[in-house]
Amino acid sequence: MTRDVLIVDDDATIRQQIAMILEDVGLSTREAPGKEECMLQVNASPPALVILDLWLAGENKREGLDILKELKQNDPDIPVVIISGHGSLEVAVNAMKFGAHDYIEKPFRRNPLLSVTKRALETSRLRSENAALKSRHSAPAEMIGSSSAMSFLRQNLEKVATNNCRVLLVGPAGSGKETAARFVHARSPRNEAPFVSVNLASVDLEKCEEIIFGAESPGSGIAPGLIESAHRGVLYFHEVADLPMNVQTKLLRMLVQGKYQRARGVNDVRIDCKVISSSSRDLIGECKHGRFREDLYHRLNVVNIEVPGVAARSSDIPELAEHFIMEFHKFSGLPNRLLTPEAKVAMSSMSWPGNVRQIKNTVERALILGPRTEPIDEQEIESAHSGADGYRKTLLPANLLAMPVREARQIFEREYFISQINRYSGNISETAKHVGMERSALHRKLKGLGITTLKSAGSRVAIVGDELGEDLTEEQQG
Repeated sequence: MTRDVLIVDDDATIRQQIAMILEDVGLSTREAPGKEECMLQVNASPPALVILDLWLAGENKREGLDILKELKQNDPDIPVVIISGHGSLEVAVNAMKFGAHDYIEKPFRRNPLLSVTKRALETSRLRSENAALKSRHSAPAEMIGSSSAMSFLRQNLEKVATNNCRVLLVGPAGSGKETAARFVHARSPRNEAPFVSVNLASVDLEKCEEIIFGAESPGSGIAPGLIESAHRGVLYFHEVADLPMNVQTKLLRMLVQGKYQRARGVNDVRIDCKVISSSSRDLIGECKHGRFREDLYHRLNVVNIEVPGVAARSSDIPELAEHFIMEFHKFSGLPNRLLTPEAKVAMSSMSWPGNVRQIKNTVERALILGPRTEPIDEQEIESAHSGADGYRKTLLPANLLAMPVREARQIFEREYFISQINRYSGNISETAKHVGMERSALHRKLKGLGITTLKSAGSRVAIVGDELGEDLTEEQQG
């Protein structure tokens, strides 16, 4: 962390005296005679600490207090130590009320100055380290899976991580959009600054504006919002379509102007952060129905990246399950169990409407309810999977039992081959190897069953013949 101190005093002799004391102990210093030069320097390169004379020469005798207020609004993490030759308890209390870290009187002695400076710098260091640790360890930033769909997603995320463009992540609920946002943060130049997630699921919508933008009141002063916590970092809006209309309007102004006002505030707060948002809903449809601002949509949708559901990358399901087993073992003390080959096949062929989130819940349920040492088998997975929604698996669906054997066999084969193709992310060669058929024979079988494929998020998904699908040509079989 920087040990750079900005000294603001209208007396050049005082500035030089403070600078000499601080530089003797290895600190670097900068100087500013008044508000204009101070703010120019802070905006160009924020210091680790500001030492500020509360009474500066000029027409405005409150210029020092004005600097303090502006610093705490725009850069609340920079500690400010007040110095003044007009010492009084009232001045000290007033300065602390507006966010000053400490207060010392002129004429000051070397040791008290160094003591106060050391405490302020230590507070700043701990605050930065805690924010960094919280942002790094609050959730993993791993993108699990080796399918072509995941490779395509990782490539796109790495591209947007290197610049400051706004990103809109779209995809079904539970597909891992927040993990994708954290992946971008971890690989961005802002990875040392906080990752702040705005999740409205547990937020009182009437207080939404204050929680996100902060608030000001004469009695309690400044209450910073989530946006201020993301300064110089990444701000992630989970399910952005849930934002109330008044918050959408305020967010639009912030994106356009790079600043905003807290609730009941009058001064602008400057913000510098990378904005990532996500939605599992059709935002264009939300705009058409007047529930989402179209101008805000276009501001957020600079780069649109699809996060595929597990149906588009079913070959990743066993890898995801093994990852969650290790995660639960490491962080929750649950047994570290293996998956049997049959369990992996069963998971790859199951329907997962809750996507990655449902896989994680199913694995956790199996680890809690099952034995501690034996591998997780197919029956455990089926039981844990059924327990997620109360669905009980039967040997054969009633509609199949009511059909002649030829029709039932065709339906079974169609579902079987669709599941196998999706399991291998549309790779016909791998599918043929697994089902024990020649590739050309499998191609004829698929054509006879009316199975086609659809491009989805860098992969191919098998479906029953449709005008949107494409025949499985020889070019698609590799």
